[in-house]
Amino acid sequence: MTHLRAIFAASLLLASVLLSGGQEQLSWTVDGIGPQSVVDYDLRKGLFTATNGVVVTYGHAVLTAAQATVDQRSGWVVADGSVRVQNEGQVWVGDHLSYNFKTRQMTAEQFRTGKTPVYIAAKGLSGDTTNGVYYGTNAVVTTDDTAHPFETIRAKSVKIVAGKYVVARHATVYVAGIPVFYLPYYSRPLNDRANYWTFTPGYRNTYGAYLLSTYNWFWGEDWSGKVHLDYRTQRGAGAGFDVDGNLGRWGTPSLESYYLYDKAPEVENTTTGQLYPHNRGIAWLSYQSEPYTNLFIKSQVRYQSDSDVTQEFFQNLYQRNPQPSTYFDFEKLWPNFSLDTYVQPRINNFLNTVQRLPEVRLTAYPQQIGKLPVYYQSESSLGYLERLFMQSLTKPGFAATRADTWHQLTLPQTVLGWLNFEPRAGGRYTYYTDASGRSYTNTAQSRWVFNTGMEVNFKASRTWPGLRSGLLDVDGLRHIIQPSVNYAYVPNPSVPANSPPQFDHLMPNLYPLLFEFPAYNAIDQIGAQNVVRLGLNNKFQTRRDGSVANLFNWSLYADCLPNPPPGQSTFPDVFSEVVFQPRSWLSVEALSRYNPALSTFDLASQTLTVTPNSTWSFGATYYYLRPNFNYDPVTEPTAWGQGGNIVSGTIYYRFNQNWGFRVQEYYDINTARLANQAYSVYRDFRSWTGAFITTIQNNGGGDVDWSLGFTFSLKAHPQYPLGSDVVGKYGILGY
Repeated sequence: MTHLRAIFAASLLLASVLLSGGQEQLSWTVDGIGPQSVVDYDLRKGLFTATNGVVVTYGHAVLTAAQATVDQRSGWVVADGSVRVQNEGQVWVGDHLSYNFKTRQMTAEQFRTGKTPVYIAAKGLSGDTTNGVYYGTNAVVTTDDTAHPFETIRAKSVKIVAGKYVVARHATVYVAGIPVFYLPYYSRPLNDRANYWTFTPGYRNTYGAYLLSTYNWFWGEDWSGKVHLDYRTQRGAGAGFDVDGNLGRWGTPSLESYYLYDKAPEVENTTTGQLYPHNRGIAWLSYQSEPYTNLFIKSQVRYQSDSDVTQEFFQNLYQRNPQPSTYFDFEKLWPNFSLDTYVQPRINNFLNTVQRLPEVRLTAYPQQIGKLPVYYQSESSLGYLERLFMQSLTKPGFAATRADTWHQLTLPQTVLGWLNFEPRAGGRYTYYTDASGRSYTNTAQSRWVFNTGMEVNFKASRTWPGLRSGLLDVDGLRHIIQPSVNYAYVPNPSVPANSPPQFDHLMPNLYPLLFEFPAYNAIDQIGAQNVVRLGLNNKFQTRRDGSVANLFNWSLYADCLPNPPPGQSTFPDVFSEVVFQPRSWLSVEALSRYNPALSTFDLASQTLTVTPNSTWSFGATYYYLRPNFNYDPVTEPTAWGQGGNIVSGTIYYRFNQNWGFRVQEYYDINTARLANQAYSVYRDFRSWTGAFITTIQNNGGGDVDWSLGFTFSLKAHPQYPLGSDVVGKYGILGY
């Protein structure tokens, strides 16, 4: 007959309490898992007998089988027929298996076990009752989770430490059933932190044929790294060493290093014909930690042999940071203050750099003054600064000590319960010592700056909770509108804007410049300001998947200059940013900068992204920048050169579980040139993944740069999973 789970659980719990004298014990449950299941219990002997499907649980361990005998007192379970035991993430499978739930001892004539990404089959299983160590003979180890694995390691004996690692002795590596390598000893963790190799062969017209190899290593749970051994037929051999660590409260160090002897370096200076050096490489070191509460240490050292080594050989690093800087930063935080010490030396003399040796900054966050409705904030700094220019420039460098302090009071108010306004007033004092350099002198000077302004804004909203739309995936609708006016006035400083040594100065920017202090941090180029910024934000929100999502978000900004400087109009550019997401998988983004005086767009960018499922996706972007657009006609008359008029797109399609394809195109409309093309094919080989990619890059006026590469890796350690070259293609191509 069939017995209910609740009856067994109650009786077993009572029996356990009586037998143990009241001590807390793990409870047993024995359930039938089918309509024909029969479970009998002998209360006197403490034995279960179950047939026609049973599941046994004790603590976190679970056993399922066709039939089983359970000895509650000793903990032994003898099971037959599709036996499956799961404990601590490790799964054991066999036709006949004996398992002790209390001691974790196990015996079996034949068994299979697995914990992603490693699977093992063996004979003659026996287990240690103290530390969860199991032994087997005639073992097969694989990372392929199919009945007929493509690659295997067959060993005479195997040792398994449950949930941790496996050791195989006298092992032979088989690929497609063919022995290819013998290993007297093989060990690997039962997780994804196992050492492994990756190989990337390919061809690039500037490299010739190449083979990149990387040994990925792991040391415990806190350290990992890579060893690179590469060869390029036209450029020579290279080697590198990377490491990432975790020191707990003492921080996380990271190192990326590489050296190659370049047999055929390219021309560095087209005028003189000077070549890049033969000895080339990088050493990028970073470190960050919080050794004590609210004390932060950050640093990075970015050394490279020449200006173009990352662009030629490490495009992935170049994309991350084309002009790397070296700095050391120590910051201490308090509830209302922070103290920051920043050191920035120059170690690459081919880059423009402002050395800070050091600069100390004390910041007071906005804080109320007593019980007054007035808030105070400030920012003060002292540092020795030296501006250095790249070697190729004849422009001399210069250095000075600068002391700067800024203080401001604000009076935030709300009237009528909805209108917010915040007047502000502040002052700044900056002192420069004598500035000196090659062919450059500037006497000591002081500068006083007064700033004032006011921001006014309010927010209004309305909801339609019953509104539904299947087309736009709308479940209720809320409209939020937030207009704002921000006025800033800075009279002429006591010293003209370009008179002090220019360490921190304005940089060209396609987006609206921040004009409030301290966000406006071009300290040495502070000049008169009289600007009103009008803003309007429109937002429509709805419910999707149980949370609030933006259906439509439009931000609009426009500046009004009552006294415009020469070359600018009263109403310069109008900025607009729109994000429309009619479905969770469909989005449209539009960014523009419109010039009313010329009735033209200075900047326009539109992006369409479609990702309905994992089978296919599509993305397209149009980008326009007006030729010879000047963000500041006085200081930067040719900041953006010839502008741009570009269309780019990406299509990804997965034909089935084994094959995928991606196309990326980059078309320059002005020159009618297909500037960049990339084509990728992916193949899933069950236990392996492979990717093939070819690119063609036409920069105009020079040779076309083309390349092709192939990579493959174990699924247990996928270097580039199906479709992932959108972020990893440069690694596949060898740079």
